[in-house]
Amino acid sequence: MQIKPLEKDAVCLVTGASGLLGKVIVQQLLPKGVKVKAIVNKTIFSDITHPNLDIIQCDLLDIISLEEIMTGVDFVFHCAGLVKFTPKTKKQLYQINVEATANLVNAALSAGVKKLVHVSSVAALGRMIEDEAINETMSWTPKTGGSVYGHSKYLGELEVWRGIAEGLPSVIVNPSIILGPGNWLDGSTAIFKKVYDGLKWYSEGRTGFVDVRDVSKSMILLMESDCVAEKFIISGHNQSFKSIVHLIADAFSKKKAHKKVTPIMANIIWRLEKIRSGLLGIEPLITKETAKAAIAKVSFDNQKFLLAFPSFAYTPIEETISYCSKMLVEKVNN
Repeated sequence: MQIKPLEKDAVCLVTGASGLLGKVIVQQLLPKGVKVKAIVNKTIFSDITHPNLDIIQCDLLDIISLEEIMTGVDFVFHCAGLVKFTPKTKKQLYQINVEATANLVNAALSAGVKKLVHVSSVAALGRMIEDEAINETMSWTPKTGGSVYGHSKYLGELEVWRGIAEGLPSVIVNPSIILGPGNWLDGSTAIFKKVYDGLKWYSEGRTGFVDVRDVSKSMILLMESDCVAEKFIISGHNQSFKSIVHLIADAFSKKKAHKKVTPIMANIIWRLEKIRSGLLGIEPLITKETAKAAIAKVSFDNQKFLLAFPSFAYTPIEETISYCSKMLVEKVNN
């Protein structure tokens, strides 16, 4: 695999730049001397300032604005996306994860972008398979995936493959659950808030976890490589949810969760939550899909990326959780 560092006058576009992953990519790109166009939608971050950073507010469904922004861009890191698991968010999921991706691909083709690295998800691979490790040859199906989120990410990938067929050099990454010190009221970081507040319940389900810094490093490495028309699972560790919440509890010096969620209990909980959320008119905290994922024992094969980039090493899970916990406590105290 040939690696060529990004040229210092290169222009990199990062979508979803205020999100957990996009923000870290911006932080890792700027020391390289490249110019960064950071697209945000509603949340404008102000804690990163740099002469080579241009923060732009734009809705990726706005085709005209997107095409204007794409002018002069050399490389695109497409991190923007929506993670929801409730059926009523289906339209919004398809707009953001599929239609917006199609718009971005079209704009990149028109602008002559040199390369695109697209963030998909392991959910697009059919992550409910328990009898074998999931790898890049697998695809979403109603049987193995099931969630509208996974389907939307799978269809988003198809838009990228279309772009590749039309001449846009691209690579797709499929991260597992990304751990990082983001907004702990939302997304994967919310697990830290639950433990901090005294989470009592745990599940013996298993899935993949990865440090947000590792996902960013892998994407930049892929961008600097000559690799195109490939997809890679980016997942550092297959861990049980029990081990994760216990590590977080130790990092926060909190009491460990000690009540086990059984399959029967999980099925009851998501049904009760569906009723509760319907009565209150709010999104459910737990859905049928997330309840199923919490007790499923799945693992992800990360060897394809490690074989392609043998010098790359994932951050130990203990180090990731220690880092995230420390950063989150600092945010709370400030």
